[in-house]
Amino acid sequence: MTDLFTKSPSTTTFKKMVHKIRMQKFIDVLIRGSNYALCSFSLSRFFPTEFSLLDPAIGKLSDLAEFTVVPGRIIGVLPESLSQLRNLRFLGVSRNFISGRIPAGLGKLRRLQTLDLSYNQLTGNIPWAIGTLPVLSNFILSHNRLTGSVPPFASQRLTRFDLKHNLLSGSLLPNSLPSSLEYLSLSWNMLTGSVYHLLARLNRLNYLDLSLNRFTGFIPGELFKFPITNLQLQRNQFTGRIYPVGPVTIPIVDLSFNRFYGEISPLFSNVQILYMNNNRFTGQVPGIIVDRLLSANIHVLYLQHNFLTGIAINPAAEIPVRSSFCLQYNCMVLPVQTPCPLKAGKQKSRPTAQCGQWKG
Repeated sequence: MTDLFTKSPSTTTFKKMVHKIRMQKFIDVLIRGSNYALCSFSLSRFFPTEFSLLDPAIGKLSDLAEFTVVPGRIIGVLPESLSQLRNLRFLGVSRNFISGRIPAGLGKLRRLQTLDLSYNQLTGNIPWAIGTLPVLSNFILSHNRLTGSVPPFASQRLTRFDLKHNLLSGSLLPNSLPSSLEYLSLSWNMLTGSVYHLLARLNRLNYLDLSLNRFTGFIPGELFKFPITNLQLQRNQFTGRIYPVGPVTIPIVDLSFNRFYGEISPLFSNVQILYMNNNRFTGQVPGIIVDRLLSANIHVLYLQHNFLTGIAINPAAEIPVRSSFCLQYNCMVLPVQTPCPLKAGKQKSRPTAQCGQWKG
């Protein structure tokens, strides 16, 4: 962070002055003081123990480029006057007690690169004007109470997009997010609709979490070739067959609690932590996946609650101690007994009435 002032009294003198006045008075001093050219400001070094409101007068700090506040000390709403900070590049007020709506005027901050309002109590919609910010690179509004739909974003510099743990709804348009994204988290919302065409465009992703929504439709096979290190798609309503276009090298893949069907692809054999439970997969477990499990290259393999009919494994085989494997409640007699999560239930196999040609 750059120096607080280009011209300033000594640090000791300034801190003594600050501790004698309230936050509103302090901002008035900053605005009126002809000796100060403020370019970066953090409340954390001046108000370590007091709860404060953001004074609307802060909008008069026309040269302000960066603004952050200490976590856990700010209450009230975001003042509309923030829209007057036309040189602002960084606005971070996360982990506080800020409530109310996000000012639509933030869409006027055309130089803004990072907006972090996470872990607050914000409500209402995300202003569509924010989506037009041309150089926005980090958009972080997670852990609030935001409602409504996700607006489209135009910035081709946007790399981090985090809206997890809100109350957002509606669907995402195929071109609503730029292909520059590297981190996308929309988990714990109520979003719906297909994301097939959207995901197919986001080939720079290294983290993707769409879990705990109501997304539907197919997943593009090319998604599994993107440079993703953690793929979380669990607890949605995705459907269809999974056809990776090549060997999957994503370390963590969670497809659980969806409606995927068809056979499990052997191209998942290089995944280290693989959750495919609670779907509608059928057929045999690929032998190469079994081999990787027995050699401890797969650390977690959860296949319970599907319609699988077989697995080529020696009943005397020992699952490595550091690996977790669950196969229960499928259309087969379990060849090996392994500990499963409590939520998997006590039944070892599916009732034959649910299993078509399998007769138990």
